[in-house]
Order: sequence, then structure tokens, then C-alpha cells
Amino acid sequence: MPLQLVETIITLAELSVLANERFGDLVKAVVNVKNGSMVVGCELHVDAEQLLLQKGARQQDLWGINLYPDAFEDLERFVEFDSMINLRPGQGNRSRGVEDPNIREKILKIVRQKVVKN
Repeated sequence: MPLQLVETIITLAELSVLANERFGDLVKAVVNVKNGSMVVGCELHVDAEQLLLQKGARQQDLWGINLYPDAFEDLERFVEFDSMINLRPGQGNRSRGVEDPNIREKILKIVRQKVVKN
């Protein structure tokens, strides 16, 4: 299945299909904290990042995460902040995680809005 731009919602069932097709238990995603869009289903976060950049996003607004559909009920286990695209020393982010709690909260808010139970 190709990359999927999520501008409205995606169901947990759809995420589970994506997980099974790629990695078994997780779906890689990139969230645009500026406009609230999200791309899911990438093999590498950079692929989703490139799609969003082509659509006019700014790199500083894009953050890579992993979603674990089986952990949907536990937000801390459902969303993992871990991606190479998050390494941005110039932006003050020196790890693959998302160090700024405000950005993490924006990402979680977007994920809560976009991913709905079946």
C-alpha cells in the first residue's frame, strides 16, 4: 500500500492493515504540527517527509513517529517518538526523539484527532 496522506481521519483498522503489510506491529508516520496533517505507511520516515515537503510543508514542522495499533488504548505505548528525521541540532533537538514537550503535545493532539477506533 502506498503512502497515505491523512488530512481528516484514519481508522485503527486501517492502521492495523498498514502495520501488517510493512513491519507487523508498527506504522511509521510523519506529522505536520503546523497544519495537522499526517502521512502514514512509509518504509522510511524520510519518504513521508518528502511527500509533505512537496506539498509545501516546512521541514521544521515535520516530526517522525511510530504508531503501534495494538496499543491504541495506552497513548504512551501507541505513539513512539523515534525517527532519524527528528535529529535537528539546529532546532535544539539532538536526539531521534522529540525533546520539546510542547511539540510532543501537538503531535499527540493531532494523532488523537486523526486516528479513530473502528
